[in-house]
Amino acid sequence: MVVKKSIVTILSILIAGIVVGCGGSSAGNGGKGFDLDNYEKTENLAQDVKDSLAYMGNEERLAYDVYMNLYDYYQKSGVEIKQFYNISTRSEVKHIATVQDLVKRYNLKVTDFTDVNESVVNSNNMSAENMPSGVYDIAKIQELYDTLYALGQNSQESALKVGCMVEVTDINDLDEYIKQAQDSNASDVEEAFNFLRNGSYNHYWAFDSALKNLGVTDGCYYEGDELLTNKEGIYPKREK
Repeated sequence: MVVKKSIVTILSILIAGIVVGCGGSSAGNGGKGFDLDNYEKTENLAQDVKDSLAYMGNEERLAYDVYMNLYDYYQKSGVEIKQFYNISTRSEVKHIATVQDLVKRYNLKVTDFTDVNESVVNSNNMSAENMPSGVYDIAKIQELYDTLYALGQNSQESALKVGCMVEVTDINDLDEYIKQAQDSNASDVEEAFNFLRNGSYNHYWAFDSALKNLGVTDGCYYEGDELLTNKEGIYPKREK
């Protein structure tokens, strides 16, 4: 796998948003996000589903941080990678809010999750913009963020490839967690994760198009980069 789950164990935030929660069904405001009110609450939410909420909340927070910080980094040199700004401010904030709403629905605390140490954020209703950027309380999460951010600074092409990697990681993890929610009859969680996965596919193709505009013939689908090699054929590829 491009980024192994052992590296992407982002179990500390949302918890910086996961534990914080935002107002009920805020992800659905304006009809543009996921409206949790359309789904019934699951009885006796299983532990593995709770943990998947922590995991995916953290993963969405990581995406927001990486994209916004790389956007700021390149903007200082006069290069605007608009995909990073647009995806962060128009989509990742909704993805984070979607998980926040689920965690608030089930009144989950740090102690409800497996392998979660402590909350980075200890106040309620904190938005993605106000969470501590690039700061995590689990070493593997911090290592992943540091690796991705450093890699993205190498070039505009490398930055866009980081975007591809983040989204492929999201898609693969969500495939697993959607199946998990199905097995637990957690339809609200299942549909929320479907919403996240659909967004990840859209983001993937946005990065793919941006790379092609830079002259990278195969866009997101490439082989050879040590961290981004398509070792298991997991990158989606459109038919020509």
